[in-house]
This record gives sequence, structure tokens and C-alpha cells, in this order.
Amino acid sequence: MSRAAIGLDVGGAHLKIARVENKQLVAVRQIACPLWRGIDRLDAALDDGRSIIAGVDTFAVTMTAELTEIFESREAGVVALLQRLRERLTGELHVYMGLKGFGSPEAAAGDPMSVASANFLATSALVSQIRPRQLLIDMGSTTTDIIACDRPLGLTDAERMQTGELVYTGLTRTPVPSVATRAPLAGQWQGLARDTFATMADVRRILGSLPDDVDQHETADGRGKTQQESLDRFARGFGRDGDMRHLSTWRASAAYVEERQIRSIDDGALQVLSRPGTAIDGVVTAGIGASAAARVAVRLGLPSVTFGELIAAEDGQQLWATRCAPAVAVALLSPA
Repeated sequence: MSRAAIGLDVGGAHLKIARVENKQLVAVRQIACPLWRGIDRLDAALDDGRSIIAGVDTFAVTMTAELTEIFESREAGVVALLQRLRERLTGELHVYMGLKGFGSPEAAAGDPMSVASANFLATSALVSQIRPRQLLIDMGSTTTDIIACDRPLGLTDAERMQTGELVYTGLTRTPVPSVATRAPLAGQWQGLARDTFATMADVRRILGSLPDDVDQHETADGRGKTQQESLDRFARGFGRDGDMRHLSTWRASAAYVEERQIRSIDDGALQVLSRPGTAIDGVVTAGIGASAAARVAVRLGLPSVTFGELIAAEDGQQLWATRCAPAVAVALLSPA
């Protein structure tokens, strides 16, 4: 008899869903879930994912969405999200509680801080089972996790921002001035307006390196996602108007901003690797920014493999398995 489980990674910007049958990944998807607009957005995302969930009554859940501003505290966020999931999902609900493994919804609600933002531990636990001595670099839309999988250090976001294991920068949603406050333009340095005129998705559209299917949210100004519109937003941060006739000049500025972001991840990785007793043989890349994570691996002089390749996902599933690694991990680790 086929044994199936659904892995859910509930984030503040996306819901990631993975379906596993007999410990083999068969479907995975990322769905926009702007939870800052209300918890009903989780309902809509679950409805959108019904085709993957259908016919399965075992769920493994991890989350980061408790950080969303609609909740008065992280603890309250965990409890509210668990309650909503219990209302919406029929069957067994196994909640990932970090180093404590999986627990019932009741146990999780009684210990919410073990549940809060523990998804990185699920991915690192699975990686360490398959291949020891690996450094996980999971770059999502908003943040980047950098974990020595055999020996994670920080357990909370606050601790991990101290240890270098969490760098609050992502492939698409990060505002440009949180990455750089100045950039070169036409042979001169120029300070940038410290306002969210543009995001790193705009930077990568200007550079022509943003995959078509990863930027699932509105732009900073609510306008479109063409290269020209991204250039207009980016240029506004320089106090200027974008001009496609000078695209090569703007691309040099955008390349500098991207380089600053990659360097910040490299810095985090070097901090993690500097801890005494840390032994790393390679890098496992994950998230929608897995290709950027691979660039960091090159700088570190380490070989890299994507999460999808590591778990031997079928070719058609490898890309999104890599992009939705925590959802896949909890599904594979679940008691089902």
C-alpha cells in the first residue's frame, strides 16, 4: 500500500508544499502567501494547493510565518497558525519541533518556541543523514540560511543572526538600500536613497539573471515587471530616471549591488566555518537563490550540489525540490 505524506513549509511570503509517496518526492510547489495581509491568505494558498494535497491525510508542518507582523508575538503566531492548519487539514498533523523532532499539535502549541522558524533544522537534519560534513546554503526570497548540517549552533533567528547562520537577505524581496547605501554610476560613487524604491528582484531583472517563475509578489511601486520598469525603480534610488539607452551603465551599478549581497552571504559562511571543530567537505545549495549559493561555494573553494540532486529527486522535480527544501525535508523525515 502506498504511504503518502504532505510537507508544508508555512512562510510569511510563500507556502511551500511537497508530496512524498513511499519516501519518493512526486510533487512540489511554491504558492504566494502574503500573510501580512491577513491569515485568510493561508486559506487561499491551501486552496490553491489542493491538487497536491488531495487524497493524503498525513501532514508534516514547519514554519517561519510566526514572524509576520499580524501576530503580536512569535509564540502567538505559532499557536494561531497551528489552529488554522488544524481547522483546514483533515488527518494527522505532525509538527516539526527542531531538535525535539515531530510532535502533536497539542505538544507544539505548548512549546511554540521549538516550532518557530525551525525549518532550517529539518533541511540540515536530512542533509546530514544523506551526506555528512556539508554546509547548507539556502537562499530564499527574503533570507539566507548557512548551516553546518552536522553541528547547527543557533536555534532562534536572533541567535543565528549572531552566529552568521542567518543572513537577512534574499534573492527577490530584499530592498536595495539594505544591501548597499552607495554604488558606482558612470564612473563616480553615488549615495542611494534609503527607501524601498527597488528590490533585488529588480536588480536581477536589470542583469537578466532572474528566473521567470520565482518572483511571485507585487513590485515596490505596484507596477509591472519588465526590465524597463525595474530599471525605472532602481534608478529612482539614485535620484534619477532610468534610460535603456544606458543599460550597460546601469547594469554595472546593479552588478555592484548584487556583488555586495553575495559578499554578505560569503561573510556569513566564513563566520560559520571559522567555528573551531567545524569540518566541511562540500556545500548543499537550496532555495530560489541556489545558483547564487553555488557562487559562494566557489569562493569558499568547496564543491556544491543542489538539494534536489542530493535527495535523488527525479529530473522533473529537482529544481523545485531545491527551491522548497524545508517542505521536502519535513515530508521525507515525517513519521508517515
